[in-house]
Amino acid sequence: MKTGSLLIVAFLAPALISPAQDTTPSAQDAAKPAAPAATTTAIAVPDSYVIGVPDVIMVSVLKEPTLTNTMLVRPDGMISLPLLGDVKAEGKTPMQLADEITTKLKMFIQDPNVTIILTQMNSKKVYLMGEIGKPGPILLTPGMTLLQAIATDGGLSQFANSKKIYILRNQGGKLQKIPVQYKQALKGNASLNLKLNPDDTIVVP
Repeated sequence: MKTGSLLIVAFLAPALISPAQDTTPSAQDAAKPAAPAATTTAIAVPDSYVIGVPDVIMVSVLKEPTLTNTMLVRPDGMISLPLLGDVKAEGKTPMQLADEITTKLKMFIQDPNVTIILTQMNSKKVYLMGEIGKPGPILLTPGMTLLQAIATDGGLSQFANSKKIYILRNQGGKLQKIPVQYKQALKGNASLNLKLNPDDTIVVP
């Protein structure tokens, strides 16, 4: 009888121990800190977007972490890169800047793969004047429209004459006055909800 009892305990022992062993890794995994989220957020811009001061861009060089960095375009229009020193960024599209950096890096590394990512678009602004919540400049986000700009700036004041709103726009060196049909745009007429250009001025009488 004693021998039989010992055999039963011997067979049961692994079954009793294994559940605890199985659950230990999952408990450890639960205690592990979550991986940090990426902090760089790319802004979608058209290929024709021209980098300006003080935009913030990320220069990413594939498989070269020491050459990958996020930086502000300085007042002189330059950025500073390892190996290359100062490089002119202002006045170039992201693709043009990537091509230029790629060409210069070929002197130091083989087949560099360079990507330029816009993370903060600070150089493009529109201006709002007159009977509006907060007159002054605001950042022009990609695709921003008339209604979006007015809403961003606090909306029209109670004294605004919505029938006489207009946009001042520089076209080829000449200032153009573009009448706005504000109420019709509000009703959903997309063709009247004009897309804004950099340095547009919205005037609300």
